[in-house]
Amino acid sequence: MPGGGYAPALAPPNDSQATLALVLGIIGLFCCPILGPVALFIGNSSRQRIEASGGTLGGGGLATAGFVLGIIGTIVLVLGVIGFVVTVLSSLAASGG
Repeated sequence: MPGGGYAPALAPPNDSQATLALVLGIIGLFCCPILGPVALFIGNSSRQRIEASGGTLGGGGLATAGFVLGIIGTIVLVLGVIGFVVTVLSSLAASGG
């Protein structure tokens, strides 16, 4: 075998939910903020599943990134809803209704 006769070390497979959390976090941050909370919950559950696997599952970084992007996307969503409500209420107050 090349490299002194040692077999190459294989990395554990990534948890598919970790990849999903990252993709949803990116989409939620840039396109569709409603996906922020979804990425947050999927990323959190994936992180817990990876930790409980005892090293048989990888993708902890992907899950954490999806979780963090989910938090940011959720904050953006909440601020957007608050801004919408304030705009509607100020429009109603200005129109005398």
